[in-house]
Amino acid sequence: IVDDLCRTSGLPKPKVFVSPDPSPNAFATGRNPSHAAVCCTQGILQLCDARELRGVLSHEMSHVANRDILTSSVAATLAMGIAVIAQFAQMALWFGTGGRRDEDSGSALLGTLIVALLAAPAAAIIQLAISRSREYEADHDGAVMSHDPLALRDALYKLEMKTQQVPMHVAPAFAPLYIVNPFGKSRASLAALFSTHPPLEDRIRRLEEMARSGAGT
Repeated sequence: IVDDLCRTSGLPKPKVFVSPDPSPNAFATGRNPSHAAVCCTQGILQLCDARELRGVLSHEMSHVANRDILTSSVAATLAMGIAVIAQFAQMALWFGTGGRRDEDSGSALLGTLIVALLAAPAAAIIQLAISRSREYEADHDGAVMSHDPLALRDALYKLEMKTQQVPMHVAPAFAPLYIVNPFGKSRASLAALFSTHPPLEDRIRRLEEMARSGAGT
């Protein structure tokens, strides 16, 4: 499937791996199309048929073509940098005031504390928003690459349902790499704002709209 997608899209062939993980999922990695890899778990190979796998791999190949792994890495680095800078600013202000409790230094310290508390969550929200936007884009571009938006729709539905039953055991930092949230809803955030992936319903709706309009077919 990857060979065929590379021929039709003109992309260089990435390294292809199969993970023995029983949870159905897939991901792509690599800083650019010439240095990339795609991986399917054993679980997804057992769950999806060839048409659905083509839809999934088209999604992952779109991540490679769009250099999304590099984009996500930069976003994660910036988020971490903002959090560190906020902590340093808090410490610098505290030591700069010498621990004084006068009204001016107290107000300045309070203001910096508020900024420090809000900076890291704000950076994390931006990082997660970028991750979700790249998933939407990979869904769209993958559907165009495969010429079959409904194949990816069917695969996403299967993956989402099965992952609830067989979640993966991976570090949370790697969750954005996967085509669906590897933890299932048991580890999903209470609010979509803090989710690494767009809601399944929205992804399916967009793919169905593409199919109805003839986009990508």
